[in-house]
Amino acid sequence: MSQAPPTPTDDDGPAYWRSQEMLLLQNIIALSDKKFSYEAVYKEILHLLSELLGLNRGRIVLQTPGAREGKIRYSYGLTREEAEKGVYAFGEGITGRVLATGQLAVVQDIDNEPLFLFRSVERRHLPQEHVAFIALPITVGQQVKGALVCHRIRTRSRALADDLTILRILVTYIGQLMHLEGHIEEKNRELEHYNQLLHGSHYDISHYGIVGNSPELFRAISELERVSDSTASVLLLGQSGTGKELFARALHLASPRQDKPFIKVNCAAIPESLFESELFGYEKGAFTGATTQRKGLFEQADEGTIFLDEVGELPLSMQGKLLRTLQEGTITRLGGKQELKIDVRLVAATNRNLGQEVQNGRFREDLYYRLNVIPIQLPSLAERKSDIPALALHFLNKFNQANQRNLNLKPDALTLLQNHHWPGNIRELSNVMERMVLLSDKLVLTADDLKPFMSINRVDAPSPSPSPSPASAVNHLPIHAPPESLPTVIRPYASVNSHSGQTLLEAVRLAGGNKSRAAQNLGLTVRQLTYRMQKMGL
Repeated sequence: MSQAPPTPTDDDGPAYWRSQEMLLLQNIIALSDKKFSYEAVYKEILHLLSELLGLNRGRIVLQTPGAREGKIRYSYGLTREEAEKGVYAFGEGITGRVLATGQLAVVQDIDNEPLFLFRSVERRHLPQEHVAFIALPITVGQQVKGALVCHRIRTRSRALADDLTILRILVTYIGQLMHLEGHIEEKNRELEHYNQLLHGSHYDISHYGIVGNSPELFRAISELERVSDSTASVLLLGQSGTGKELFARALHLASPRQDKPFIKVNCAAIPESLFESELFGYEKGAFTGATTQRKGLFEQADEGTIFLDEVGELPLSMQGKLLRTLQEGTITRLGGKQELKIDVRLVAATNRNLGQEVQNGRFREDLYYRLNVIPIQLPSLAERKSDIPALALHFLNKFNQANQRNLNLKPDALTLLQNHHWPGNIRELSNVMERMVLLSDKLVLTADDLKPFMSINRVDAPSPSPSPSPASAVNHLPIHAPPESLPTVIRPYASVNSHSGQTLLEAVRLAGGNKSRAAQNLGLTVRQLTYRMQKMGL
């Protein structure tokens, strides 16, 4: 592995030893140009120390993970049996002290040092001359990971200080190699873990309708699958536009309830006065216009999964009733007296900080803890940058088919998309792709062609809050609200038709898609704005 060295002698002067040091370092550096294992490098260092500098029986002692002891891992000039004897508790002998303290140790004469153990190599196997012993700590970061130790003939002409200088260089190099080795091993373990998720999962990701293969995505899916067989409530957390409904459906599909109903409820799209009748249903005659009995969404989800999207929008008056349903597993229809048993897996989602909402008095603490049994944080698109090209092409294909077009993106356009921040996450990326398919005059777009379609999304404001689609609102809302749910204090409400559809759309556009700001500019609440857009079919 190394160049053939001349045999050192005690008559050689400083110039000779300098050339030997240079030869040693050159051989070690040359290893970096070859395909090598870390083990081979460590062993070659010990070999060169012996052959070029006369520092014999070198060994690298490494700390045993989880134990306060070190063992010889690599050696040169020791038999297998001698190396296996090299086990040192922290503080035991010279080597154990170096491991425990991280301090250099030099023993000028091992025969006159009571702490020297002769554990690996018995005295009768060593030269009869005065033998010195050197041990230097190997550190990775600020932690002592091991020690480099060797024997030295005390009476040789080479200065001890010169040996210590070269040994200090080598332990620094070994520490850096071990740091790199540990980093690579950690990354390999992560890759192996995510490969197992990808290839060993019970459910293919495509089965969920989720696109991507980033580690962050697999982490979230792995967490979902681990709790899929449970009946515990799951709270999906994350920024707006991260695909919470898809993840909720994935949890449903991965569960034993996959063949049962999956009911989505957009809490931001239901007028406050209609929440109770929508969630729990009503009996015939419960209020004016209730001409038939109607099952609520919890009943419709019986034996399946109910997904409460934007659960932070639930009015306080409904939070207590929802808590009772979750605790007792029963519902009572509006206008009815009979308690009906239901078996429902609840999945909720929000982009709000519910803990802060509890402190501000806008969300019940007991309901928060009931929902927050299994919180799962969904990654933002900025955390899934490697998924952006696949997602972009997925949406491009989807909108091409829907609009009978055949647009394509050049590599620089995909790079532009991947480097974009995407404050609106997947929803924003989908909007850009749809806008491009509908409005582009070109069939193959470069990065420059794509920029105008992306600039429309730029706003000098925080990331947009959730903007629930009208299509996601609950269908079949009753025409008349039950008297019991009407507010006791009359508040000034504008007519549903007090704003034209064009006015509503323009307000949302000017607010950069942020419905909260659009509603504020119109003097409406988010729920009122969403309800008006739904009624107008926008």
